[in-house]
Amino acid sequence: MPRTSAIEPQTAKPKTAPRVVGPKPAGPRTAYLVLGMHRSGTSAVTQLLALAGCQLPANLMPGDAHNAKGYFEPWKIAVFNDERLRAAGSAWDDPFAYPYPALPPAEEAAWAQRARALFEAEFAGAAFPLMKDPRATVLTPMWREALAALNVSARVVIPVRHPLAVAWSLARRDGFAPAKSVLVWSAYMLAAEAYSRDLPRAFVGYDALLTDWRAEVARMEAALGGPLPALTEAAAREIDGFLSPELRHNDARGGLAALGWTGEIAQAVHDWCAAKAAGGDPPRAGLDAAAAQLAARQAEIGVLVSPAARDLAAARAELAELRRQLAVARTLEADLRADMAAERKALEAGWKAAAKRLERADAAMARINLELDAALADG
Repeated sequence: MPRTSAIEPQTAKPKTAPRVVGPKPAGPRTAYLVLGMHRSGTSAVTQLLALAGCQLPANLMPGDAHNAKGYFEPWKIAVFNDERLRAAGSAWDDPFAYPYPALPPAEEAAWAQRARALFEAEFAGAAFPLMKDPRATVLTPMWREALAALNVSARVVIPVRHPLAVAWSLARRDGFAPAKSVLVWSAYMLAAEAYSRDLPRAFVGYDALLTDWRAEVARMEAALGGPLPALTEAAAREIDGFLSPELRHNDARGGLAALGWTGEIAQAVHDWCAAKAAGGDPPRAGLDAAAAQLAARQAEIGVLVSPAARDLAAARAELAELRRQLAVARTLEADLRADMAAERKALEAGWKAAAKRLERADAAMARINLELDAALADG
């Protein structure tokens, strides 16, 4: 495929890439894992990869008011990951979900087996399965074990967005304080970096992607060691249609220094990741220092923070289930009311038809009586 023709600037209407599933591939399978924090550009990167030939899961999470274009993540895997985090006393918004919250070996093996089955159910027959769920970032060791058991290799793409832009987005959606959001962002980015060091991986600047996605894809392919599966001219036109600076809904207003120690950690992590996304090879000293500072804070306050995050996550899950049950009940009520109305209408129609038949029978009987009376009178 000539690369120059596929990346000529075009315009097109945005379109969700279809999931391509067929018979199991004869050759090796390679999964593309999009790792990183919620609200950090993972959805945009995933849509790009899907249009470039990677294969989406069977059950996608729909879009909503916070992400109209869709999340491009498997909702069944997201629910599973939430359950796994709660099992270890953590949650998706736990700033101390990194390092990996391991369980006893028997439990760990059971979760890994469930992960394998779920992956195969979502990506059966996919040569280039594309998995994006931010929760999987802090659970990457479990998912890597599952992929290894399935003989699926992995390539990793890590979007890099300024933590304050992520914080403002989470403030609008979840009401989180900026200090919490940038700390959770730091944990996710540290996890994404640590768990992918021995894999082909690419750090992608979110703002740079919106400005010139072709240049970012060229860097991505170089870092991953090969081209994307099917970045055709048609795919490039569709990518042009949805990737634009208008997706930059939140800027990095203010400074991280104002957030105290959480801002210090986030600044160090962002400096390293941004340099990596720009094609540099930054020294690890700053990143290691940030990880050590996060670990120290976890030792101080993690016993208070993580259980609270877990309990809130459990409460949110319970509330979501109650809302689902209420929606089902309301649907059943509406269906029953509709059935009752239809049955009543049918009964009324039958009664009216019977009344008319009875009226006609009465009239016929009256005529017969008159005719009989007349015949008797003549006789």
